[in-house]
Amino acid sequence: MIRYIRRAAGLSLLLLVALLVNAVRVMLVEADELDADPANRRIAISRWERPRGEILVDGRPVTGSRDSGQQLRWERTYPQGPLYAPVTGYASQTYGTSLLENAEDELLSGADPMLAPLPLWNDVTRGRNPGGDVVTTIRARMQEAAFRGLAGRRGAVVAIQPWSGRILALVSSPSYDPGVLSGTGREVKRSWQHLTTSPDQPMLARAIRQTYPPGSTFKIVTAAAALDAGVVTDVDAPTDTPDPFVLPGTRRVLPNEAKGCADASLADAVRWSCNTVMAGLGVKVGLEKMVEAAGNFGFNDPGLRVPSWVARSNFDTDMSPDQLALSSIGQFNTAATPLQMALVAAAVANNGEIPRPHLIERTTTAGGTTLTTTVRRTYRRAMTPSTATRLQDLMVRAVQEGTGTNAAIPGARVGGKTGTAQHGLGNTGTPYAWFIAWAQAKDFAQPAVAVAVVVEDAEANRTDISGGGDAAPIARAVMEEGLRGEAEGR
Repeated sequence: MIRYIRRAAGLSLLLLVALLVNAVRVMLVEADELDADPANRRIAISRWERPRGEILVDGRPVTGSRDSGQQLRWERTYPQGPLYAPVTGYASQTYGTSLLENAEDELLSGADPMLAPLPLWNDVTRGRNPGGDVVTTIRARMQEAAFRGLAGRRGAVVAIQPWSGRILALVSSPSYDPGVLSGTGREVKRSWQHLTTSPDQPMLARAIRQTYPPGSTFKIVTAAAALDAGVVTDVDAPTDTPDPFVLPGTRRVLPNEAKGCADASLADAVRWSCNTVMAGLGVKVGLEKMVEAAGNFGFNDPGLRVPSWVARSNFDTDMSPDQLALSSIGQFNTAATPLQMALVAAAVANNGEIPRPHLIERTTTAGGTTLTTTVRRTYRRAMTPSTATRLQDLMVRAVQEGTGTNAAIPGARVGGKTGTAQHGLGNTGTPYAWFIAWAQAKDFAQPAVAVAVVVEDAEANRTDISGGGDAAPIARAVMEEGLRGEAEGR
């Protein structure tokens, strides 16, 4: 009898060991595979069993959560959805996440190990902590001014603090309410279908994901290249550029919308946006140095994150002289995001140095304890300080007495550059109206804000002045809020 008992006990022990081995196999060896299995609902249930952390602007949440009473319990809400959609993106139980909701998903959903009370806590418990919060660099009044200025027209606005790289406003228009995508069911699917098939592309983050021909705003890059290369030493001296200007190696004549561009100085070429002068300077600088100069501003960089990925702005590296001439005035294949052109303005304002742009000030636990803080870092050295100083003066002249007068702000030093970018087959499309600028309060040592505005469906004539008519007033409104905030110590 004892022998049989021993055998039964041995068999039971063997079965227990087998169960333990299988449990280890399931929990450790196959855990990741089972977690990724689409049929495993436990992951989704765990993900949405508690509210997500918040995204904050000026210390106030611009996101929220709603108890749906369903199996996927907490749905994301966006009290001011369209205003902040280009910043937050969406967090959908059906379609996943985008923009900040995607870049900081681990933190917001509570899965980030930094939120755990003890090291390896999440690995042991396979649970989630209360979601952390993301404190953004956005300033509410500047965001609102940009949103109002575009008024639903297709376009984008980016505002940056030139010395720190903080993104102060990030608007893409038209926008949408991310809350309509938050849950599950037919209504959510219908909303997704409507938004993704709309010809206006309201879900497109134009400020960082859409590239446009920058037109005459790119002339600031060309001017910087000419000054740094020594092609121009006196900004008020004639440039020996004919008008009409024949593109090198062709019979094609490059026109000017402005008058008095024949043999104009660099100062006059920036003030009145002379195509011929800037195209000629680009050719004199040469392909190699123009490519280098564009790269110094951030063009051709595919790796920029803010923390969402940013589309690569383009300046071709292999061109014929006539193509280089056109590229030097922001045409041909030259293309830039609004963020990139805001960085061009910031480089001039910040004495040639571009800080790395960023959208997150810091991250915290749900209780407010700081987890990470964004440290200021240099992104690019775009030009020498002396070149930046001369370009500041030229951009100020363009606002005081040139094409950018609509951006002038009483009591402030404002520098700007208009641009009208032709596009479409045979350049028949409605021109894009551009304006880049920076503003400095009278009693402050450095500019408070740099901004770029592009309006796709502008009511514009095919002239460089149209950027001043359509985009400059929007830039002025945003800069005014930036100066007001600086004066108030925000």
